[in-house]
Amino acid sequence: MRRIGIRIIAAAALALAAAACDERETPAQPAEPLPVQTPEGGDDLGRPAPREAGPTLTVIRSRGRLNCGVHPGLVGFAYTDNQGRWRGFDVDFCRALAAAVLGNPNAVRFVPVDNAQRLPALAEGRVDVLWRNTSWTLGRDGSGFDFPGVNYYDGQGFLVRRSLALASATELNGARVCVQGRSTSELNLADFFRARGIEYTPVVVRSEAEARETYIREGCDALTADVSALAAARTTFSDARAHVILPEVISREPLGPVVREGDDQWEDIVRWTLNALILAESLGVTEANLEELAESSADPQVRRLLGVEGEVGAPLGLSDAWARQAIAAGGNYGEIFDRNLGSGSMLNLARGLNALWTAEPPGVMYPAPIR
Repeated sequence: MRRIGIRIIAAAALALAAAACDERETPAQPAEPLPVQTPEGGDDLGRPAPREAGPTLTVIRSRGRLNCGVHPGLVGFAYTDNQGRWRGFDVDFCRALAAAVLGNPNAVRFVPVDNAQRLPALAEGRVDVLWRNTSWTLGRDGSGFDFPGVNYYDGQGFLVRRSLALASATELNGARVCVQGRSTSELNLADFFRARGIEYTPVVVRSEAEARETYIREGCDALTADVSALAAARTTFSDARAHVILPEVISREPLGPVVREGDDQWEDIVRWTLNALILAESLGVTEANLEELAESSADPQVRRLLGVEGEVGAPLGLSDAWARQAIAAGGNYGEIFDRNLGSGSMLNLARGLNALWTAEPPGVMYPAPIR
């Protein structure tokens, strides 16, 4: 039995040695190339075929206009001027989106919606997108809506009469505070005072306009809302200097466009239109110089942004000129901000967090590359 075992081991060793010799003597065979996985109709570089129009884009093209949900009237963001023309920060983003999709910044119908109406209007298809200072929250994102990006980083604050000589919101013990119902502001207000054990009386009203009116007639001691909305409200008062915004910012409010969940293409179009406007600012592309840069720029980033190099429309199902058309509608992100909210406006708000990441001081606006 022992001899048999030894023979078996010896035979195995010889077989292994022979196999090793064969490996040394046999030239290596070239490996079979792995198949390249590309989208249907794409190429080996991973460039996709033109994307077919999804349900939202199909309806918009058939209708011939974009239906954009906006605030009924908030200075700086969305309001009508003396000629009845819509103006504002969010309004300009609506026009940029219409230009990107339809090639015409005026091919847009502005649909004013209040807090209670805005999300139902989107869910029911009465609007294609909301550009209406709406905070991106978990509850909303998980309720049939998607937030393609942030066009304004805001936070909630307090507006009070200067005559009260208050230096901090923590001095509002026992105060009556006007707040719009069914809003994140109402929840943030409760959290702020509860966390600090401060007594207060909420004066809950149905709309921002009613909150402002109640505050003006002294139905409350303080008005709370996003700081940008408070700055806008103050411009409407007969004596704006008699009111001051307290230093505390009690929440983080990332405001941006909202779309219905389930149409990935439309979400991508909205996201990349916003991104293109931020990218344009970072590359120095403006409403005034974009045509010149389209002809003369040697910068590949600028050329791709303006659609004169690469296939930048196919991934979205749009023409290669989509971003160029969006910028031509009203300028880059910085131009839109300055005209409506910044130094060129009544609000004169600092860029703050809404500055580019390369600014001094830096903000958090950081565009993704178009390539």
